[in-house]
Amino acid sequence: MNQLANSLPVHFEEKQKILDAVSMTERYEVLMALLLKEIEIIAIKNDFQAKVKAHVDKNQKEYLLREQMKVIREELGEDNTESDADHFMDALGKIKADKEVKEKIKKEIDRFKNISSSSSESAVARGYIETLLELPWNKTSRDNKDLKNAEQILNADHYGLEKVKERMLEFLAVRNLTSKGESPIICLVGPPGTGKTSIARSVAKALDKKYVRISLGGVRDEAEIRGHRRTYVGAMPGRIVNGLRSAGVKNPLMLLDEIDKMSSDYKGDTASALLEVLDAEQNKKFRDHYVEIPIDLSEVLFIATANSVQDIPRPLLDRMELIEVTSYTENEKLHIAKEHLLAKQMERNGIRPEQLAITDKAMAKIISGYTREAGVRNLERKLGEICRKAARPLYEGEKEKIKVTEQNLEKFLGKEKYSFDKKNDTDEVGIVRGLAWTSVGGDTLEIEVNIMPGKGEFQLTGQLGDVMKESAQAGISYIRSVADQYAIRPEFFNEHDLHIHIPEGAVPKDGPSAGITMATAMLSAITGRAVRANLAMTGEITLRGRVLPIGGLKEKMLAAKNAGITKILVPDQNRPDVEEIDAEIKEGLTIVFVEKMEQVLKEALV
Repeated sequence: MNQLANSLPVHFEEKQKILDAVSMTERYEVLMALLLKEIEIIAIKNDFQAKVKAHVDKNQKEYLLREQMKVIREELGEDNTESDADHFMDALGKIKADKEVKEKIKKEIDRFKNISSSSSESAVARGYIETLLELPWNKTSRDNKDLKNAEQILNADHYGLEKVKERMLEFLAVRNLTSKGESPIICLVGPPGTGKTSIARSVAKALDKKYVRISLGGVRDEAEIRGHRRTYVGAMPGRIVNGLRSAGVKNPLMLLDEIDKMSSDYKGDTASALLEVLDAEQNKKFRDHYVEIPIDLSEVLFIATANSVQDIPRPLLDRMELIEVTSYTENEKLHIAKEHLLAKQMERNGIRPEQLAITDKAMAKIISGYTREAGVRNLERKLGEICRKAARPLYEGEKEKIKVTEQNLEKFLGKEKYSFDKKNDTDEVGIVRGLAWTSVGGDTLEIEVNIMPGKGEFQLTGQLGDVMKESAQAGISYIRSVADQYAIRPEFFNEHDLHIHIPEGAVPKDGPSAGITMATAMLSAITGRAVRANLAMTGEITLRGRVLPIGGLKEKMLAAKNAGITKILVPDQNRPDVEEIDAEIKEGLTIVFVEKMEQVLKEALV
């Protein structure tokens, strides 16, 4: 017993307790207690060791299996999802994003690890993770807030457009004053080729912002804006998210080009999908169906362009501030061509400045005789054509310098293509000159009316739209109501046919602004009184003979000047619009404001 106690691995105090026990029974009890305690300690140790060993074995097993899997996949020539996942995790650590976003991406990476690389789901998951990692969640660029610099860039890039440039500088000033840069969405409205897209590009340049152009022309699928859900085959993010992805920052300048050319079908309304994008209260948490994580668009500077506001849905229009980019005068086109377009085309065609010169008279002839547009797009094409014609003799050494004049212009561009419809030489019965607005600028319409014996039939020709036909009906109703004032017999309308014709029948025409023109032409033909040849008019007519306001006044006045018109009749409610038009356009025009048809007829009829 004493030998056993001596060999026990216990403290000497415990051994002293055994020696203190006098009787053999007491000593036995103390020894047994010590033995039982030691046995219990050993049992606990063994239990812990078994658990540790099992855990180590499991880790070793997993490690061995992973290594074996790597070798097998390498032998089969398959990609290694583990290494891809590691790359993704490294990329995740480098991106600037909120904690929630990073957790979501990490979950997707962990899920990706367990997917076989040969499955179709692996490619979908890989594409999704790559998209999330490439998005600029919290990455921004610093804006240049120098307004003087912005003004210099706008003036250098664009001639004229003073009001547009002034409005853009005001817009930038407000942006600089607001803490978060919140400002209304700008929509540049105007005819094609007037510089809407280039203005947006200049603003991006002035602010040192990344520039992203998103073309919306012909887009009819809502998924183009919001993206496709990942459950669909070939799913991808919408154009807004792709724009952010290509910009690489969360605060680029995003141009929504041709916003009026969108349409809708059974796949959804694209205009409605844009409402969330352009609303400052909602776009802080824009949800793309593909990304699924809310994206902050509040710092994006949106600028939209459109040719006409009539085709933009009202809810979408309500979220934007309109800036009108109007047509250029011939003088403005001349300066633009000399200062910008010619140099650009010469550089593009490899011609040095000293090798080609175009006189001012030749340039004016190109503008008036070879182009008919509100902007300068076709003018630039014609200058490019001249440069290409000049390139060959310059290259072959036939000439060292070419000068384009008014006399030799036909050699480069051929015969003149356009000539403005000049005013009639003499006052005529039943012929009135109206003013019209088209998508490419202003134009004049000569409206002709003939009276023939018949049964009271009313005929309209010249490919007229429904609105124009209704204006003609309103005009004849007004004339019948005031027939006694002009000595027209009541039975006249039952005994004669009325034929209204607008030449250039191949060109569709519509709109209410020819209402007073058609009414004047009809009354002139019925009464036999001639209409002044030097006069043109525009305005909508009501059944009671009131003259209502119209749009596109600047373009219409330019068309009147080009046609040699000296006097125009304008609705009285358009007086503020006339005041805003440059003096250069109004020069040589007598503008008469009218409220009633009586005033129109007094001014028009001889």
